[in-house]
Amino acid sequence: MSRTPDPLLDALRACVGAPYVLAPDAPGAELEPFERDWRGRERGRARAVVRPGSTEQVAAVVRACAAAGAAIVPQGGNTGLVLGGVPDPSGTEVLLCTRRLNRIRALDAANLTLTLEAGCVLQTAQQAAADAGLWLPLSLASEGSCTIGGNLATNAGGTQVVRYGNTRDLCLGLEVVTAQGEIWNGLSGLRKDNTGYDLRNLFIGSEGTLGIITAATMKLYPLPAAQLTAWAAVPTLEAAVALLGLAHRHLGAGLTGFEVMGQFALSLVDRHFKQLRVPLWDSTPYCVLLENSDSESEAHARAQFERLLEEALEQGVVSDAVVAESLAQAQQLWHIRESISLAQSEEGLNIKHDISIPVSSIPVFCTETDALLQREIPGVRLVNFGHLGDGNLHYNVQAPDTGVYAGNPQAFLREQEDRVNTLVFDQVKRFEGSISAEHGVGSLKADKLPHYKDPVALALMHRLKQALDPQNLMNPGRVLT
Repeated sequence: MSRTPDPLLDALRACVGAPYVLAPDAPGAELEPFERDWRGRERGRARAVVRPGSTEQVAAVVRACAAAGAAIVPQGGNTGLVLGGVPDPSGTEVLLCTRRLNRIRALDAANLTLTLEAGCVLQTAQQAAADAGLWLPLSLASEGSCTIGGNLATNAGGTQVVRYGNTRDLCLGLEVVTAQGEIWNGLSGLRKDNTGYDLRNLFIGSEGTLGIITAATMKLYPLPAAQLTAWAAVPTLEAAVALLGLAHRHLGAGLTGFEVMGQFALSLVDRHFKQLRVPLWDSTPYCVLLENSDSESEAHARAQFERLLEEALEQGVVSDAVVAESLAQAQQLWHIRESISLAQSEEGLNIKHDISIPVSSIPVFCTETDALLQREIPGVRLVNFGHLGDGNLHYNVQAPDTGVYAGNPQAFLREQEDRVNTLVFDQVKRFEGSISAEHGVGSLKADKLPHYKDPVALALMHRLKQALDPQNLMNPGRVLT
């Protein structure tokens, strides 16, 4: 039995060209890579996947969808962790993939700016800056596949937030297609522009619910004269926080990375990626990875590290430490840190948390929440790691490896995820933290947000959504229910 022709598909083909519209019933169309989330937890169903090649085509697609009353789900590299960039199961949403919008439009070395399109892969952007002798200080584990548009839409963080801030802090201007299909050209390279409302920051972090980011102007920095990496064993989280204080004092603005990794998190890397040779993990509860980006010289950076670690050892804050002797060694240490999520995936499906807590409260938060979870779900395994320098933890929960959930993480997620999330998020609220630090809300946490967001803030968000997207066609059901 033939399906009823969909006039929207013909309209989309007219916008971008027939080869760039994938329909579920088209011969050979492969939609699954777009419809399934990166973690492999869920697969939605798209009415169509459309891949525009220019901002004008994005605007035409939005106008066509608005005329048909069809919702749009923007997607970049599909590396999100909160189900914000994949369609729901209804088969009614159009997935708009930005990956063909991948041009570097301009690099202004004197102004220290890079203007590029939303589908540009982060690693490509980093390389474009490096080729000009400059630095884009945004680094994520997924940088080989995530896109600038997705980074901005979720206000991604990463490993250098302690010095340079989230993606929001690195962006000077945006180009956006509105819910009505208009193009706002706000690609300013200005660091000062006090002419009204800050529209740029309205769209950054909105997860495609207010409009579609098509291009951005990003800040660049001079390349550091030297970047050194150290790996330190610490006896407690209190010691890790003390080490952070010493690092701020000794390194100042040179401190560009400060990551903490729990013993169980590192044991998973050691178990699943033996070739990485994780240092010190089996002799200490926590390890810390520090980066010092020095504007003077490698000798100066190494001397700073030596003074820092010497004082930390004398105070008992650090029990052992190694400083990378080469770029290859430094990359290996960072590779270990970035492999924790992959090792967790190898261990089985897990409950992920991306939380932020005031740095000073992190030790007591972890002590109390660890004990709470162990009491409520005996044998649960805690994969605790993250960006301690800016208060962001990936406080993840792995199924017990004994008892009813042994070998059955799917059942653990199905039966315990909501309970675990409530336990953790209630603790986050008690410590005046946030249930989403850098991954966004998506649809995974949208139903939780009203319980943990200030009601006035939430009401203002709903008013903004209604004003900018009255048809509710921009990524509906994500962020706001």
